[in-house]
Amino acid sequence: MKTVFVVGAGPAGMFAAKKIAQAGHTVIIFNRDIKPGGLAEYGIYPAKDKMKIGLRKQFAQVLALPNVHYFGHVSIGDNYSLHLGDLRAFNPTATVYSVGAQGTKKLGLPGENARGVYSAKDFVYFYNQLPPFASQDFSTGKRVAIVGMGNVMVDIARWLLLDDPNHAAEEIIVVARRGPFEAKFDEKEMKHIEMYLDRHALQDEMNRVAGRVAAVGQDISKAHEIFPVLNQPPEPPSAGPRMTFRFLCSPKEIKPGPDGRIQRLVVNENLLVAKGDSTAAKATDQTAELDVDTMIFAIGDVHDPSVCLPMGPEGYSTKPDPSNPASIYQLCDPQTCAPVPGSYVVGWARKASEGLVGIARHDAEVGAGYVLTYLETAGACPTPTADEIHRALLAKGIAVVAKPELELLARAEEKEAKRRGIPFFKFSDDRAMLDAIEQERTAGVSLGISSGRD
Repeated sequence: MKTVFVVGAGPAGMFAAKKIAQAGHTVIIFNRDIKPGGLAEYGIYPAKDKMKIGLRKQFAQVLALPNVHYFGHVSIGDNYSLHLGDLRAFNPTATVYSVGAQGTKKLGLPGENARGVYSAKDFVYFYNQLPPFASQDFSTGKRVAIVGMGNVMVDIARWLLLDDPNHAAEEIIVVARRGPFEAKFDEKEMKHIEMYLDRHALQDEMNRVAGRVAAVGQDISKAHEIFPVLNQPPEPPSAGPRMTFRFLCSPKEIKPGPDGRIQRLVVNENLLVAKGDSTAAKATDQTAELDVDTMIFAIGDVHDPSVCLPMGPEGYSTKPDPSNPASIYQLCDPQTCAPVPGSYVVGWARKASEGLVGIARHDAEVGAGYVLTYLETAGACPTPTADEIHRALLAKGIAVVAKPELELLARAEEKEAKRRGIPFFKFSDDRAMLDAIEQERTAGVSLGISSGRD
């Protein structure tokens, strides 16, 4: 039996841990957040309870394996108490990095540091109650521009139009670099909010870009296949919030108002040009200004260099070799291209923003298979036990949350949900979670219940 570290407890990390543990090896999971789940817990839309509950059950089965150990609330990187070097000093036989893509892809626009300008990932973390985002300022105004045309855009629009308790938004403007035929959202997701689409404005927008999409052989009269709402007769504008699209334009500049908050978004008008079997946007000299007080850009994520994994031009460094399928999972030195022995990336840590939970699971299981092959010939390393690692983390002042503490937290959340008369409750602050764990521990001790130790 050998010891493998898994860094990150999102879907990729949990399913990689499961496959390696079921092969008989000891797995120690380190997670930035207190609770496991990653984007499965904090990225899936709040109303999708069945999906979240199903994934929580699967992750609980992973953690129930006796040779899987869990250390939550352990951030690793330059700015934290535990550095990558500290992790390597524990001498695992192999390490799987499933830290996702926690960096923010910047647009590089003048004025993008204005108040009211957010990345989609951070905004989704905010309304999904991930600490510390849940307690930060993500205030929105009346006119919100969402840059991007995929399912993340739809989720954010759904939140603002339906579930935001403040109900501040009066208009959502979807800003898209390309045209209506390049939309990436699923029709079933758009169904949740299509009643807010302003049909008059949508048809006007189709007419506005008809000539430009025709230049690449697209027929605007078929746009109803992407936007079925165009098949319905237009209705007079309602008094409630509305949703519009602005196709073939790219953000160029953000103009803040006197209070430092975004006031206008300057966009470049684009042409649509053929690019192989696809299309691309080509900027023109023509610009327009949109009056908005909030901007959320849903353009994907990037790898976080502060973790201190070797970085290449496209993220964490690997060197794909057609003769070696494992190479796309194995970290390598970006200068020499030499593989880093026993170090692997899976999920979004391998390829940022690539697919949803099912793809993350498949990627993790394939990557874990190559880890198991490596373990067959790797010499066993003198790795400390899970208890020894736990004590070392505590000695660094890290408030570690292990498997017994997760059980106490679940008990506290169940009690709070029952008290509030709601089906499910989760704390949105790390300190509140740690306090709840301690209160449950104290209550258990007073009743003579042992909380155990992982």
